Amino acid sequence: CCSLGDSCEIHAGGEAGYSSSPRLPAHSRNPGRWPGSVLRVRVLAVLLQYRRVFLLEWEIPIRIRLVHRVIGALLIGVAGPVRAEIVRELYSAEVPVVDQSPQSLAGASRDALADVLVKVSGSQEVLSNPQIARSLDDARQRVQQYAYRRGAEPDELYVRVEFDDSYVTGLVTGAGEPLWTANRPPVLLWLVVEDPEGRRFVSPDNTPELAAEVATEFSRRGVPIRFPLYDLADSAAIDTEETWRLHGPSLRAASERYSVQNVLGGRLVALSTGSWVGDWAYLYGRDRSDRQFSTVSSSAFAREGASLVAENMAGRYAVAASQEPGTGIMLSVVGVQRYAEYAEIVAWLEKLELVDHANVEEIRDQEILLRLHAQAEAEQLTSLIELNRHLRPVPGVLTPGQLNYQWQN
Repeated sequence: CCSLGDSCEIHAGGEAGYSSSPRLPAHSRNPGRWPGSVLRVRVLAVLLQYRRVFLLEWEIPIRIRLVHRVIGALLIGVAGPVRAEIVRELYSAEVPVVDQSPQSLAGASRDALADVLVKVSGSQEVLSNPQIARSLDDARQRVQQYAYRRGAEPDELYVRVEFDDSYVTGLVTGAGEPLWTANRPPVLLWLVVEDPEGRRFVSPDNTPELAAEVATEFSRRGVPIRFPLYDLADSAAIDTEETWRLHGPSLRAASERYSVQNVLGGRLVALSTGSWVGDWAYLYGRDRSDRQFSTVSSSAFAREGASLVAENMAGRYAVAASQEPGTGIMLSVVGVQRYAEYAEIVAWLEKLELVDHANVEEIRDQEILLRLHAQAEAEQLTSLIELNRHLRPVPGVLTPGQLNYQWQN
């Protein structure tokens, strides 16, 4: 995995590494000499359970230009583990068109439906399904709404096409393909680009155009992406050279403060020929997937990274619908103290594409018992339910035919 003209050594476990340690900036080694003024940052924490408001106040010596990053770091520290979020616009796609004619719209509708089906299933392989392939011919008639927009260049024209969610999910499950719900965990991206200016991290502040290309491609696959803060804490944990070598232990250690399970490292260099060469390394727990690419553009490289992450995530979370009707799956949730929590649980479960209804069977003390009428087996639903940061499996409790969870604020 050590290409692009760099030398490296392979350690036990298959990770590429090197012996130098991360270096702190001069001012971080002597915090007493930090430039700038002392600012007072107030963090307001509203604890709803007891309807009290606490004002926590710290005086933090920081430089003026790092104020927003320090505040972001504080919020990361109190937010808790990042589980998943709802991906918006899962059933729409934006594609280029040459004009606004009916013929162009028909072709764009086909392309957009193909993008949506890949986004919803998590894999390009869904387009190889004969039933799915035939449905693309009927794409224009399935369009719910569409809108045009101009691009940055005078001749650039795009159309955003939206399809009905029930039609898309029914099409995917009816064809026997797995469905990846809109609840998806974010991936943290550490990407270094090498250009005539040297090696630098890719971020909206540092490299806005390249960061926008990356964000677009990941959005196209329905993968929530996060850029690191690149503040003093990140500088102390990892530098561009460690990231360039895609050193797994360093990437994992630097990502711990963000409480994410999915980490993506990348390196990219522009060649004098106009092409781009780079590597992606996707980390999830102890697993690692590496891919090397030579592409004609930086956006194509970003597209391959999004594909790598989407395929791996869908392999864990995409669920094939069950074709046999059942009596339902019992789900117990303990620790529910307020009606708002009960309503949130039911609403969240019924938003899962493969759950038709979440009916309350019994309420006792601080426990609710629900019967889930779903198009999936209990084992399949556990991978989806674990994405909710409020629902944690109850350790040591095994009830035949029932899922047991603890509600946590």
